[in-house]
Amino acid sequence: MAMELSDVEQDPADTWRDRKRHLWLMGLIVPTAVLVMLPVVWALNRFGWHGAAQVPFWIGPILVYVVLPLLDRRFGPDGENPPDEVMERLENDPYYRRCTYSFIPFQYLTVVLGAYLFTASDLSWLGFHGALGWPAKIGLALSVGMMGGVGINTAHELGHKKDSLERWLSKITLAQTCYGHFYIEHNRGHHVRVATPEDPASARFGETFWEFLPRSVWGSLTSSWRLEAQRLRRLDRSPWHWSNDVLNAWAMSVVLYGTLIAVFGLKLVPYVVISAVFGFTLLETVNYLEHYGLLRAKTESGRYERCAPQHSWNSDHIVTNLFLYHLQRHSDHHANPTRRYQTLRSMAAAPNLPSGYASMIGLAYFPPLWRTVMDHRVLAHYDGDITRVNVHPRMRARVMAKYGPEAAR
Repeated sequence: MAMELSDVEQDPADTWRDRKRHLWLMGLIVPTAVLVMLPVVWALNRFGWHGAAQVPFWIGPILVYVVLPLLDRRFGPDGENPPDEVMERLENDPYYRRCTYSFIPFQYLTVVLGAYLFTASDLSWLGFHGALGWPAKIGLALSVGMMGGVGINTAHELGHKKDSLERWLSKITLAQTCYGHFYIEHNRGHHVRVATPEDPASARFGETFWEFLPRSVWGSLTSSWRLEAQRLRRLDRSPWHWSNDVLNAWAMSVVLYGTLIAVFGLKLVPYVVISAVFGFTLLETVNYLEHYGLLRAKTESGRYERCAPQHSWNSDHIVTNLFLYHLQRHSDHHANPTRRYQTLRSMAAAPNLPSGYASMIGLAYFPPLWRTVMDHRVLAHYDGDITRVNVHPRMRARVMAKYGPEAAR
């Protein structure tokens, strides 16, 4: 008797399709946002709404702090993981690689366009009488900075790969924010020390974002230099050798902005400073929330336990995931750093943030609100045992008095 088609067990590799395949192109919204806004600016000026015409230059902050949190709330978590049977095919599909590559030309087109708009004395073609006003200039610099911050995430995806082209593209992408040392520190520093007191990029329980920011910026910079110096000394080379990946990454920033300042003049300097600082601050805000309060225990040998899903905060909200190439599936990323974004999985053992990264970034700026939302989640993750938490040294006595074993009795 012939079997019905429905009775035949189908191979998941033949039936599974990535529903987000074409949605990954949403990642290009960020590097093209300023370009897309120019017709809106022109139209507003055309109707005589010259004040309103300055608002579209703030598209970067509007996207990060307003649009993405609302979309995350509207569409919620994703939750779909690719089956094991399709992993190899998905990893090797060049389409996903091209999605990240295409970010870079639009990024630098926007950087150059932004430099022109910031310094131009006659923007009559956009409907302005003369140059941009400072409200529009600041919004433009912040928008370009937001793009640079998201660009660091693109560089993060590329920098973890073994292909030399992708590694160089990672450093090129980082040049905009003058954060080329991230290429070294993230891969060889953060991934080794994550969720320990020794990691400058792992936030401690009770540590405010404003305390964390200088500690992470300076700690990451000095750590990257130390790691590269150690590597070069093993090769009997000076730390100042041209092959130092911190130096050659910084050199890209010098060439980029040296050229732009030579072309557009010293009046471009505020644009450079605002966009670069806002860009890497956005990255550090994400660093702050990814491992807040989480701690790897020490084994009997005195070494830290292997990094596991429970050492990273996840947020599987689909919209921000599409903008950040699954960065929010952070636990799987730490377990499998070279795995490409399209195959990262949402892991059940990982603790979860209450919303997407975009929502949590704004919350991190206000320490009382952040602690109200997050501190009880950290404690719940460790079953109320404060001794298993990565506590800020400044807060240790106060936290132990409030949450320690004696307080529980």
